[in-house]
Amino acid sequence: MAELARHGDIEGLADEVVAYAAAGNEHGRRGGRTVTNALGLVAAGRGAELLMAVLERCCLVTDNEQRRVVNELLEALVQPYSTSPTPDAAAVALAFAARHTAYFGGDEQRHMAELLLAAGRPVPLEVVAMMRRTVAHGYWGSPGALKPFLAKLDAPALNPGEMWADRALADVGSLDPAEAARWHALFRHAATATSARPAQKWETAGRELLDGLTEPGDRLRSWLTLVGRPRTIRLNRTQWEHDVNETFDQYNATALRGLVWLVSFLPDHPETSRVLGALVETALRKVAGVGPRNPKIANAAVYALSRVPSEDALAQIARLATRVTFKGTLKELNAALDARAAALDLSRDEVEELAVPAYGLTEVGRRVEHFGDVSATVDATSGTVVVTWRNSAGKVVKSVPASVRSGHPEELAEFRAAVKDLEKMLSAQVERLDRQFLAERVWPFDAWRARYLDHPLVGTLARRLIWLVDDVSCAYDDGVLRTAGGDEVTAGGTVRLWHPIGREVAEVLAWRTWLEARQVTQPFKQAHREVYLLTAAEENTRVYSNRYAAHVLRQHQFHALAAARGWRNRLRLMVDDTYPPATRDLPRWGLRAEFWIEGAGEDWAADATESGAYLRIATDQVRFYPASAPEHHAHAGGGGYEQWVHQDEQPTDPLPLAEIPPLVLSEILRDVDLFVGVASVGNDPTWQDGGPDGRFREYWASYSFGELSGTAQTRREMLERLVPRLAIADRAKVEGRFLVVRGDLRTYKIHLGSGNILMSPNDQYLCIVPKQSVGSPTGDLFLPFEGDRVLAVILSKALMLAKDTQITDRTITQQLRL
Repeated sequence: MAELARHGDIEGLADEVVAYAAAGNEHGRRGGRTVTNALGLVAAGRGAELLMAVLERCCLVTDNEQRRVVNELLEALVQPYSTSPTPDAAAVALAFAARHTAYFGGDEQRHMAELLLAAGRPVPLEVVAMMRRTVAHGYWGSPGALKPFLAKLDAPALNPGEMWADRALADVGSLDPAEAARWHALFRHAATATSARPAQKWETAGRELLDGLTEPGDRLRSWLTLVGRPRTIRLNRTQWEHDVNETFDQYNATALRGLVWLVSFLPDHPETSRVLGALVETALRKVAGVGPRNPKIANAAVYALSRVPSEDALAQIARLATRVTFKGTLKELNAALDARAAALDLSRDEVEELAVPAYGLTEVGRRVEHFGDVSATVDATSGTVVVTWRNSAGKVVKSVPASVRSGHPEELAEFRAAVKDLEKMLSAQVERLDRQFLAERVWPFDAWRARYLDHPLVGTLARRLIWLVDDVSCAYDDGVLRTAGGDEVTAGGTVRLWHPIGREVAEVLAWRTWLEARQVTQPFKQAHREVYLLTAAEENTRVYSNRYAAHVLRQHQFHALAAARGWRNRLRLMVDDTYPPATRDLPRWGLRAEFWIEGAGEDWAADATESGAYLRIATDQVRFYPASAPEHHAHAGGGGYEQWVHQDEQPTDPLPLAEIPPLVLSEILRDVDLFVGVASVGNDPTWQDGGPDGRFREYWASYSFGELSGTAQTRREMLERLVPRLAIADRAKVEGRFLVVRGDLRTYKIHLGSGNILMSPNDQYLCIVPKQSVGSPTGDLFLPFEGDRVLAVILSKALMLAKDTQITDRTITQQLRL
């Protein structure tokens, strides 16, 4: 370190200092002395350079202990500048503070800034941004003292450091002074958007400012597309703070909300709705320890969409309503859809159906776009959007021809955007259709045909599903509706989505055979959908089900799954508090389902996140109540379910499970089975040691290789039909709870529930961690439904282990040869 300092290698010295700290060699005062000694060897005038170089690297440190140590080093480096009364030292200290959250209090910031002004030097905009953040966050040290000081500064109303704000400031800075002044007036007006909705006075003033600008729509849309991109100025933080670099600048967020409102006041443009829809998703992207990045921006974008009177805007609202799980924004989306339905005198369901655009598809699942003599064909008939390019000679090419990129850039950009929109909408419609089982939606035949079977986009899904036309089950085949036996269905009175519960076993098996014979992959499980009937144990417990009790789930994964399936849930914190069960409302049935859960563990370091949320939860009962019944609260510490939302009310008794409609019982238990099957620690192949202190070893073993759940039973039935068609059919067979695969080195038993593996001899455990994205591990093998990742993992492992002598991954081969 000293050698680097003597040679003036500031960058190398900064690397050495941070690496030394990261290795755990720097602690407390000893670290400060080491750095101070190194600083003493740096050439005069280069200390500030070293300070900022170390700070730059500290912003990238993620480990909390390393961050603590490096921050101590930074304190030693900045101390000479923060105590000096000179303007030069103040400039260095402020430049440091602008990158280090809340390092100086408001009084210190103002004092150093006044030193700069007294010397005739401007206060850099980065420093102004730091002062604004201090006020906005209410950091320590009298941030209120900064407000009058900031009011005297002539600074733009946007903070630098976010890509969208940087671009806006740069674009406006390149304009002539008069035009730039008008834009800065608009920014100042946007920065006053502090209410949930724009007042009429605010809107009028905003429209007047927009009228004086050149091409305001293009500029606003171009900036809004950059919201959420990585920060251009990264901020350092303490080990106790969340990663501020992943959130929005709180000061800029107010101006951003105003700009979002303003773009909806402009004449409609096809790109506006797309930009606003993407902004909702960007603003709701979650940050560890914080939650959604900025719900108020998401809500502002929803409001703006509701103000845009176009089909594109309605389509975005309808799509988002099926995808968004954040309660506040979902409420705004539902209100927007309900308002549009009322205005059109239609039901909410009808509005959602009519809101699905065709995205240029001229027939079900197909679109052909011409760019001069080059064509692009979009095919979404299989559920996956595939774009095929053909050159002027009609030959298929792998990428976009150069003539299209150079000669049709705007048309190409719009085409690509439409394809992305198509992919997003397809995914949203899959989720919406899957929810129709519990909604029990019924359509008149002609309306259903127009909105579903023959709709250019929705038809790609509807034609791969089974429907009930006047209680006759049928599906689309070769241009017509047919029964599983081949009879045509040409008309009918009403149409419903077919569900296997209550249907004859022969009918269910006939449809499974029908799908396999025609190689039809359903967008979600329908013919192979699990059916959960009341068990003898549940008849005995009468008012609750323990079928999925005593499991240990990863809390955050469960929380995300629950929200996606329409359940309300609160993260359990390791504090003395009470929590209601996870709840799903069933308004169609006048019911509410409850899944009781509680935090698992007592060791803060091993069982909770930095913010205090339990890493894992333990599961308990499933119950049903009338929709009007008060909700239960469960004790966070475990064991208590006797508190009620309204202490002065007598609790409504849970309903007997025998009185719950079979379809409702089945779908709710299917949800809970999904939660357990996906989020259980038992399906984590790296947990064979039982997790922290081995506390979950018994549970992990019992789940990893125990009895099969309903989903796993379906998987077993599917594999019994699939295995004979595999290239490894002579080496694989389904036996009990396992897919048994014979390799050249070992024989392997892959559990059909967890996907974990035992090897012969002696059932030795084999740990194989699947990649996050399985891709297409089964090659061209047909699967009759989408969405079962564990099935894909099992098939992937089977295909690999059947050729175990060809495995090259050392983490696997070392286990095989033990």
